Amino acid sequence: MPFIRTNVHQDTSQEQRQAIVDGIHRALVESIGMPEDELFNMLSEYQSHQFWCSRTFNGIARSERVVVVEITLRRGRSDAMKRELYAAIARNLKSGAKVSPKDVLIFMHENDYSDWSVGEGRFAMGLVQQAGTD
Repeated sequence: MPFIRTNVHQDTSQEQRQAIVDGIHRALVESIGMPEDELFNMLSEYQSHQFWCSRTFNGIARSERVVVVEITLRRGRSDAMKRELYAAIARNLKSGAKVSPKDVLIFMHENDYSDWSVGEGRFAMGLVQQAGTD
């Protein structure tokens, strides 16, 4: 179950925000096989004076409206899967939300089942060991 934190400029419209969330979710489903119903994306906004980043780092010309996508998920995806995920997110945000791929910053945190509780205060490792029970 990936947990996503997405940060957008405060002037981002509600329609564009929804398209950003949808594009990220679609990329996760298509690239790493995440189930459709695993949508957990906390979207926050920032003002121009709250986020500083190099506008030219690594030869990429960024605007002042960078979309920051932070993904936390269970360890185990290959570099090839991650590469496809990042490309799909950038592609989806360009086509669906009109965000320049140059303005998409993605980073990932990986952890294990023991680092999660996904409901009822239950240790996620127990859920894995008891798959299919209620």
